[in-house]
Amino acid sequence: MTTEKVFKNYLVSFDSNRLKHIYTDTLIIGSGVGGLSAAIHAAEGGSVLIVSKSKINENSTEYAQGGIAACISPKDSFTKHINDTLDTGHGLCDKEIVSGVVREGPERIEELIKWGANFDKENGELVCTKEGGHSFTRILRARGDSTGKEIEDTLINVVLNHPNIEVFEYMFAIDFLIENNSCKGILAWREKEGKIIIRAKSVVLASGGCGQVYRETSNPEVSTGDGIAMAYRAGAVLQDLEFMQFHPTTLYVVGAERILISETVRGEGGILRNKYGERFMPKYDPKAELAPRDIVSKSILHEIRKTNYTHVFLDVRHIPKEKLCKRFPKINKLCASFGIDITKELIPVHPSAHYIIGGVKVDKQGRTNIKNLYASGEVACSGLHGANRLGSNSLLEGLVFGNRIGKHISSRSDNKKTGDLSSCFVQKSLQNSRYGELDLEDVINSLRSIMWRNIGIEREGKYIAEAVRNITHWSKYIIDNEFSTPLGWEVQNMLTVTRLICISASKRSESRGVHYRLDFPECDDEKWKKHITVCKGKYNFESC
Repeated sequence: MTTEKVFKNYLVSFDSNRLKHIYTDTLIIGSGVGGLSAAIHAAEGGSVLIVSKSKINENSTEYAQGGIAACISPKDSFTKHINDTLDTGHGLCDKEIVSGVVREGPERIEELIKWGANFDKENGELVCTKEGGHSFTRILRARGDSTGKEIEDTLINVVLNHPNIEVFEYMFAIDFLIENNSCKGILAWREKEGKIIIRAKSVVLASGGCGQVYRETSNPEVSTGDGIAMAYRAGAVLQDLEFMQFHPTTLYVVGAERILISETVRGEGGILRNKYGERFMPKYDPKAELAPRDIVSKSILHEIRKTNYTHVFLDVRHIPKEKLCKRFPKINKLCASFGIDITKELIPVHPSAHYIIGGVKVDKQGRTNIKNLYASGEVACSGLHGANRLGSNSLLEGLVFGNRIGKHISSRSDNKKTGDLSSCFVQKSLQNSRYGELDLEDVINSLRSIMWRNIGIEREGKYIAEAVRNITHWSKYIIDNEFSTPLGWEVQNMLTVTRLICISASKRSESRGVHYRLDFPECDDEKWKKHITVCKGKYNFESC
């Protein structure tokens, strides 16, 4: 399982000489916090084009409820935040990256406020709350439980009013155009226009995560791992793909989407109870409901099995009604839409896939191993999170790396030159499938189900191997021309990403952070305090 039998650079056939061309100095793929913040700073040095798979605000940032972690209180300290991040990361964090991101936090918050972000205040002072894994109350919030939306709206407002930035919505980025290990742009697709070549001197991948490869997920529909798959085909180094974080509490209503119930609900005193009404977290961890997410998710899973039930409950009935409704207006409204009065009734919850910790490996400037290609946000692996992400560090990471990438691009002397953007790219048609027509929705459902069963919160070697076999088999059916549609490209990307996740999980024969192996339940620092990287099917093991 160490190498791919066939490695292809492009999903589809095309000839760049026959396609429409668009030119820009900087191209941003994705419109979440990592992409928008990079765009704003890159625009200081030239033209910027943002392409979004859906609407500009359809991304994980928009739906982030909890908040953004930053040391803004004089009673807090950078050292505390750094140590909390390192402890949660179980030995795989890059200490230099952690220190840098944490120390830049206050400056990025000030910048957001300058751009118009309205964080919640009391008596004129910013208010913070606490989340699991944090030793101090340092989570800034906005609109009660809509912090991500406030940040997204703020950045979008800056972007849409910037003379150097243009936005293309509903544009599907298919593949990177790579020549001599240098990114020259992308092949994209837009309805009514078809395939388009976008040439750029610098490209920033900020396409988000891949939670939709799981049956149970808190992620929006656009999170199908396209950016990770694109980067893999281009020859980028990927790292830590076995680490998928599961959020402990998403609303569990039969037939409804698994909508996030923010961790800050537990930070404000929410209690987890089983079907008998018993509080169970204290017996699993001294921090109880405020333990790190991997511990809470595993504890809920054990309690579900123990009680032979489908879910557990989050109890907030003891929190004063006025405070509860003011603090969590979005969650209150959401639950009410399903007939649940959170001031009087228990909230049914269940873990769901939430955040891919691994991704495209980047350095402290957000650069990948491919020249002119950067990555930011959930699609990237900067070394901040290690083996388990500390809650509310992701929005901070997106802001910090967006700032670093944008400034690095705008200050590059070679970015001010015209550059050679005239290369020709041709991909000939691949062999047609020997099989009959497939139901792509059925492929997706089968894929998501096996990922949830076999590569979920708890894993075991024989079931991981079963997933690899099935995904490899399904991948044989997906051939170029028969699936040249956005849905077909998503399926191919999902198959690529899940296979990489599964193989990475099979190789890490230990339990660490969010990766828990029933057949290897112990953490093995002597053998496994290292990262698993993959590039063009070849796996390597890099010590921390």
